[in-house]
Amino acid sequence: MKERVKSLFRYKNLLSQLVSRDIKLKYRRSFLGYVWSVLNPLLTMAVMTVVFSQMFKRNVENYPVFLLSGNILYSFLRESTMHGISSITGNAALLKKTYVPKYIFTLSKVTSDLVNLGFSFCALLVVMLVTGVQFSWNIFLCIIPVLELYVFCVGLSLFLAQAAVFFRDVQYIWNPIVLAWMYLTPIIYPLDALPGKLAWLVSKLNPLYYYLESFRDTVMYAQPPEWLLVWRGALIAVLMLIIGLWSFARTKDKFILHI
Repeated sequence: MKERVKSLFRYKNLLSQLVSRDIKLKYRRSFLGYVWSVLNPLLTMAVMTVVFSQMFKRNVENYPVFLLSGNILYSFLRESTMHGISSITGNAALLKKTYVPKYIFTLSKVTSDLVNLGFSFCALLVVMLVTGVQFSWNIFLCIIPVLELYVFCVGLSLFLAQAAVFFRDVQYIWNPIVLAWMYLTPIIYPLDALPGKLAWLVSKLNPLYYYLESFRDTVMYAQPPEWLLVWRGALIAVLMLIIGLWSFARTKDKFILHI
């Protein structure tokens, strides 16, 4: 682990260049460019609010902020893992020509999506201002669940990236899994809308629930996150990172034979 940390600092310039490249490629030839990072979550929220607000407005105090805060975190998880899956196979030509730590490519994908998540916060702030959400210093504590989710996504993406080298079907299997994950997370509905047993399973076994609830505590209710959720989220994130690093390190020397 010590050597990996040293390697990360040694290649920090390459990491920043890869992140910059990913962000520029995403908006290349786009007329509005980075504005889409703000408009896209706003448009998605507007459509979903019209569709679902009549179903849940009695149970949720500020449904637009409730919906958008959940959607931007879920979108980060979905996009970072989908991009992470192809991070090794998509850079096969470069890996065959020169030596760089292979995990750099996966890390850069997740980090570039973290930057895009930062743009999405601008959309959330606009909706919070329009809907009259109470602001407090506790809003800055939202960085805690965001960083936990980032670490979790790095670990998950490392695991998926190395699996996709040997089993290309992973990218097709993951898409319905992550879609089902959305419906099993209180993003468009409150937790109490679920039956008792299912609600218990979601609140105890769904990692995204921990990060989502902690995030909503800070941005919607102007209060510190529930520390039990924070500790659970941190434990799951570190465990996922360990699994991702272990599986990646165990198989990385075989990548060149399969990419």
